[in-house]
Amino acid sequence: MKLILNILAFALVIVMNTLAVTLPLNNQSTGEISDRLDIMITPADYVFSIWSLIYLLLAIWIIRQFPKDRRDLPLYKETSGLFILSCLLNSAWIFVWHYNYFLVSVFIMIGLLLTLIALYRRVKSTGPSLLDIAPFSLYLGWISVATIVNITYYLTDIGWNGFGISEMVWAYLGLFVVTVLAFWSRIGQHDMLYPLVFVWAFVGIGVKNMTEHSTYSYTAYALAIIILIFDLVYKRTRHS
Repeated sequence: MKLILNILAFALVIVMNTLAVTLPLNNQSTGEISDRLDIMITPADYVFSIWSLIYLLLAIWIIRQFPKDRRDLPLYKETSGLFILSCLLNSAWIFVWHYNYFLVSVFIMIGLLLTLIALYRRVKSTGPSLLDIAPFSLYLGWISVATIVNITYYLTDIGWNGFGISEMVWAYLGLFVVTVLAFWSRIGQHDMLYPLVFVWAFVGIGVKNMTEHSTYSYTAYALAIIILIFDLVYKRTRHS
């Protein structure tokens, strides 16, 4: 039953994502809505292709449950409820985003982030293989970025003045907050994949802002390099 529910929940996510692109929902694509406001911390459009990799890895994670000798592993028994909840929140976010309920989308995104944190921790507690943890490392990393972008988008949409602090300062602060998350995950969780999501996102942020905010772009590139080098060096140090 858990396997069936996992399959149905994941299928719902795929259907909602497909409808968001093919219809699209409310006659507007996800990217069109995002592009209405110039949010500096939003990456270039190509960066969002990471969803394809995340969904592919999640599909593999589910397929690996098919053998009878794996279905009752703690990896699946203890994570099924959280996985289903993450799928429901993902689908709900797509719906409210396309119908311009941006405040609601923020709360759903935060709920998805918290659910993925719990799911990630639960998966790690089972001593997973790389294929078992990889989907959730990348998923959590991307939603960490998406949550900051989503909140920034909503605040910009309602005309928030940022406590009198300029948009540029907030944009730099966003980069440094995400960088801290990358270092925390590498040191505290010994996760090499999670920081790589930020490297991918930072390069995309640099690409998008190069024309109008070149200094900001170079900062994003520099932080991406720092995160990547630390990610690789820390691994070698632990291996030695």
